[in-house]
Amino acid sequence: MSTDPVPPAPTTAPASTPPHPRAALHARLLVWFDVHRRDLPWRAATATPWGVLVSEIMLQQTPVVRVEGPWTAWLERWPTPASLAAAPTDEVLRAWGRLGYPRRALRLQQCAAAIVERHDGVVPTAEADLLALPGVGSYTAAAVTAFAHGRRAVVLDTNVRRVLGRLTAGTALPRPHLTQEETRRADALVPGDDATSARWNIAVMELGALVCTARSPRCDDCPVRDLCAWRAAGYPADEHAAARRTQAWHGTDRQVRGRLMAALRDATGPLTREELVAVAGSGDEQAHRSLDSLVADGLVSGDAESFVLGR
Repeated sequence: MSTDPVPPAPTTAPASTPPHPRAALHARLLVWFDVHRRDLPWRAATATPWGVLVSEIMLQQTPVVRVEGPWTAWLERWPTPASLAAAPTDEVLRAWGRLGYPRRALRLQQCAAAIVERHDGVVPTAEADLLALPGVGSYTAAAVTAFAHGRRAVVLDTNVRRVLGRLTAGTALPRPHLTQEETRRADALVPGDDATSARWNIAVMELGALVCTARSPRCDDCPVRDLCAWRAAGYPADEHAAARRTQAWHGTDRQVRGRLMAALRDATGPLTREELVAVAGSGDEQAHRSLDSLVADGLVSGDAESFVLGR
């Protein structure tokens, strides 16, 4: 079955790609954002830079609806980098719960410790300093620069890359990996002043989340549809579909690791290797391999036969 987006059929397809006046894009999209923006807790005026950083880590590969509750509980428990840095690792992993990719929880705690050690417990404002923190990549550093500190940055997550790719390059979906050309085009569109650039970044992101979605874009609701190169080209299919195929979830080591982590989170004491193999729901070889990989990642610790969550 094809997973290509199925947009509404265009009534007319212009023969050539329309121009992209920056002023029109900025004005229309920012007006649209003011009306349609979601009320998310990490966007509130009371949200701290630390709260924004936590949200960005939690939102990596995880939908907003699954993050809102855990984010609120996390900030109530660990409202500062110093409080998280001092927390026991097993408590951090239990609080992470079922957000997925639990190594993110360890990286976030390591990030908190680095902020305490290098920046006196205050989330740094310089993008280069953010990028040097454990677990912080180029997207997260740019997002915190823009959304926590209100400074100009080029924020490129999946939603932004998809919107800008359709608008400026006429591509259905971006390449699996970010390119220098994408970054250059995005930088050229980001407004020059700090306040407007921060709003622009989040507005483009919001358009991608709510309207210009991957599979079912609502092109009739798009405020800049007449400036869209993808629409002008007649909505060509995803040219990178073959490179985007991923392994099914069922039966993978990731699934087994998740079961093992869930059992250890719920346990009141250590579990034996035999008990963990029993809950893995897989063959013995895969269960042992998955358990050993959790130990190697620092998510689980213990001796040869008894294991607990954390280090």
